[in-house]
Amino acid sequence: MDYSLAALKLFASQLAGSTTAPSSEGSSPAQMLFGIRFQRAWIQVPSSQGVVVRADYSVGDGRLFVDDGSCVTELMLRPEDAKGQPWRPGMYVLIIGAYIAPQSTESLPMVKVHKIVDLSAQPDREAMWYMEVAEAYNFFYKADASGVGSPP
Repeated sequence: MDYSLAALKLFASQLAGSTTAPSSEGSSPAQMLFGIRFQRAWIQVPSSQGVVVRADYSVGDGRLFVDDGSCVTELMLRPEDAKGQPWRPGMYVLIIGAYIAPQSTESLPMVKVHKIVDLSAQPDREAMWYMEVAEAYNFFYKADASGVGSPP
């Protein structure tokens, strides 16, 4: 994992537009989106538009299926995140993790969780999330994709 690459703030449906990044010597496998090389995605699952729709602790360390209002994404939990099975349907969560591109068009996008935070007690964050994604796109991603640098 190359932690010098930013975790892109995205709606889960935007992950479908990513492509495999060209490989170079010494680089880790990565994806490209908006002309930006990335390995990690930052997704928030707001309670009014989407939720944790299913929690399955019977497989490995645990899997969550979340819907951010744009599409369903599968999350692979770490043992410390699955301990005590704290994640339940209906929660508002922030997820940062390694994006794993689907193997087929029928497969769900998948994120191997590095960080997951329950934001259910802070509903004001939900309203800000949509603006944060739009701002990141307009200020960073759109500018980089056009080849012009980001605005001052």
